[in-house]
Amino acid sequence: MSPTASSLAVAARMSRQASRDTSQELAVRRLLHGDGLRYRLHVPVPGMPRRTVDIMFSKLKIAVFLDGCFWHGCPDHATSPRANAEWWRSKLDRNMERDRETTDQLHSMGWTVLRFWEHESAEEVARRISATVVYRRSSPGGS
Repeated sequence: MSPTASSLAVAARMSRQASRDTSQELAVRRLLHGDGLRYRLHVPVPGMPRRTVDIMFSKLKIAVFLDGCFWHGCPDHATSPRANAEWWRSKLDRNMERDRETTDQLHSMGWTVLRFWEHESAEEVARRISATVVYRRSSPGGS
């Protein structure tokens, strides 16, 4: 049996944690939409249950992930909780392994995978996504 949260306050905070439509995601989407780009949201990863792409350009085979620093192990901002430390380390390590598996699966299917950290500016993230879209459109086989 896996351990429970170390307190009711921790359990309540974890249940409120946004997994989609975060402030960064909304800001990036607004900028992309303002640039005339259209995309799909929270699309399941083919062949990988319970995994979704945050922003997807299906025809161009571009998958964008906006990863939270804590949950996905940002090298600059990740922290390790002290309560239930072993359980948390295992959970966070598994999250990072799932990210690698998801990226590898998409790459093997010919997708371009873009991953960004939540601390990166929405403007820079949107600029890099837009540049990738423009590049893929101009490449042979792009739409």
